[in-house]
Amino acid sequence: MGGARGASLELSASDIESLTRQIDTLTEIKPLPEQEVKELCEKCKEILEREKNVQPVSCPVTIVGDVHGQFHDLLELFNVAGKAPETNFLFLGDYVDRGYYSVETVLMVIAMKVRWPNRVTIIRGNHESRQITQVYGFYDECLRKYGTARVWTFITNLFDYLPLAACVEGQIFTPHAGLSPSLDTIDHINALDRFTEVPHEGPICDLLWSDPEDRCGWGISPRGAGYTFGQDITEQFNHANGLQFIARAHQLVMEGFNWMHDNRVVTVFSAPNYCYRCGNLAAIVEVDESCGHAVQQFDHAPPRGGADAAGANKVKRSPPDYFV
Repeated sequence: MGGARGASLELSASDIESLTRQIDTLTEIKPLPEQEVKELCEKCKEILEREKNVQPVSCPVTIVGDVHGQFHDLLELFNVAGKAPETNFLFLGDYVDRGYYSVETVLMVIAMKVRWPNRVTIIRGNHESRQITQVYGFYDECLRKYGTARVWTFITNLFDYLPLAACVEGQIFTPHAGLSPSLDTIDHINALDRFTEVPHEGPICDLLWSDPEDRCGWGISPRGAGYTFGQDITEQFNHANGLQFIARAHQLVMEGFNWMHDNRVVTVFSAPNYCYRCGNLAAIVEVDESCGHAVQQFDHAPPRGGADAAGANKVKRSPPDYFV
């Protein structure tokens, strides 16, 4: 029934009370005190350092793609999918940047992981990186909300502990982005040393940056990191590892999900009306007890006032002119 296996640490009654209060505070869109952020990150590190590079996940579970600091839409996702611990979650990374509430979004995901470590699985996206977050908003948001970079440091240090992927019941492989020419099997991924900043190239970079493409073989990625990979590559990897399909995030898709490679890989994007202007739907993948799957789409949360609401009203049903 649980999510990640073998990740439990005993929580005291006071720990549970504190985590419940923190989740409630974040739900009210209030940042946590700096010291509490530091302690929460340390607790989460203890859990994550015991997990595999490809963390095993049990059914049932709901797979969530990029959320990118759109906290109101994360709450809308919980309205659609249910909340932990009644719903088990597998988050595919990109918790921060672009949206206005990266602090609250990533802290909510971290707090959920610490509170329910066997029911919430979190992996690393390409935005869970010191370099990327200094360019796309998270670093500046931490400075604005806390007046110092310390919270950014606590959280980005934690990012180095995140698994590189997960695998649902040995049948659904879930990296943030894609495959690597350096990695033929899940065992090869588990042999990597992941406790580091995301490299500029190599297998860890590929898992967090690569994209499927409608062509054969490997290609040069226009992102400047990772590769593009064709249907033949997907089929080879799935066959070698006994997989049904690959579920990944990383790319904006206007319907929230997109099947490719003869239904052997699906892209899941869970940030509706991305950047408060793209007009896309969001989606999640619900995997049931027998490893059957269904896609659930949802739209952005109703405007609540403030900068995000002003952006949410500027809906344009067209893709942006930049990569995610």
